[in-house]
Amino acid sequence: MNENTKSQFIDYFVKGIKKKDQLKVGVEHERFLFTGRDNKRIDYDTLKKLFDNLKLNDWSPIHEGENVIGMQRGKQQITTEPGFQCELSGEPLDSIHKVCSESSNFLSEIKKASEGLDVTTISIAFDPYNDFEDIPKSQKERYKIMTTEMPKGGKKSLDMMYRTCGIQVNFDYTSEKNFEKIFRLGNYLTPLSIALYANSPFENQSLTGFYSYRNKVWQNTSRGGIMPIAFEQVTFEKYFDYVINYPILFLIRNKKYIQPSGQTFKDFINGKFKNLNEKASLKDFEIHLATIFTEVRLKQFVEFRSLDTCDWECFCDGPAFLTGLFYSSLDEAFNIVKKWKKENVMNAYIHSPKKGLETELEGKTLHEWGKIFLELSKSGLIKRDKKNKKQQDETIYLSHTENVIKEKKNRAQLLIDKYKKNNNLNFFNNEKENFSYSGL
Repeated sequence: MNENTKSQFIDYFVKGIKKKDQLKVGVEHERFLFTGRDNKRIDYDTLKKLFDNLKLNDWSPIHEGENVIGMQRGKQQITTEPGFQCELSGEPLDSIHKVCSESSNFLSEIKKASEGLDVTTISIAFDPYNDFEDIPKSQKERYKIMTTEMPKGGKKSLDMMYRTCGIQVNFDYTSEKNFEKIFRLGNYLTPLSIALYANSPFENQSLTGFYSYRNKVWQNTSRGGIMPIAFEQVTFEKYFDYVINYPILFLIRNKKYIQPSGQTFKDFINGKFKNLNEKASLKDFEIHLATIFTEVRLKQFVEFRSLDTCDWECFCDGPAFLTGLFYSSLDEAFNIVKKWKKENVMNAYIHSPKKGLETELEGKTLHEWGKIFLELSKSGLIKRDKKNKKQQDETIYLSHTENVIKEKKNRAQLLIDKYKKNNNLNFFNNEKENFSYSGL
């Protein structure tokens, strides 16, 4: 590959640089949808009916061939995952007040559109009821390819695709150096975020022995984990050099999916992809970046992907916690973690889904580190000074995180306590989602 070709791809990341007054937060929020009290996952016919009802709120359908695969309204999209998990890909917004309100509106709209369809949802990040074989499968072409290819590189890949729900938080960067700090800090803090926001202790209506079984699954997923380069000085070029060595998962030409051949994206750039007599374009590169499932990844923004889905505790508190650190306390937080050793972070990463806040990292428990980074986040949100109509700043969204630290119990531990009273999940039948939010 010549230098001009390489620079064209690296320039993709350069074009993502924003000015300080342009920084936004975007949240992608997945939910399981179940039918009635039998807790089976919804099928495609039910999904279509739900989407038809959403048209009343100005959502427009997105098609793949004859199949409806999502809905769009302005910069918002509702997409479907492999097992018909429903995801809101939110609009990039300038405050957590707006992020929280957007997610609340999404839940309210789903609730309204579900009336008469016997559809329910619970706040959980790993399906506690259904085996892989029992879950209806999406007809999206990319998911058919992934269902075949992903297990080759990770034994839990299909569980990841069909039985998990997460929250992804997207952050802008103001320079290459700023990207490096956000990227590396996000990776170093992955064990802490797993412990704070764990919400997946069940499988097949029983305890798994993990607080975040979802994250344990993701650790055994193809193309996942923490990138080794997170523990080194990172540039756009180094990130590019690393990710082009992943095998191609699929390509798209004329709305048709092209099967992989085991070759890397680097082979494609060099015109050596056997299944297509072309060289890679920037659009191909953009698709390739989205098929890398690491805990933190780069597109034209940095995606942080380790949060279990839940309710307010994740789509308000999680983004608020990270925003305070990444946008206003970055230097202070990075100066702490840059001294941490790779082997210690990776050890904490592996153990945090099971040990939670008692996981050790660099001579402290994650509970102790949580106190430190919570204070940094809080001071960062105060500095941001983003107020709602009641003149409250974004620190109001840290209440759940503060309670987790105070009580030394994450949401998963609270669910386990409920489960142990009768050794069943019947308490979920009585949980009522709070679908409204008026924090603006």
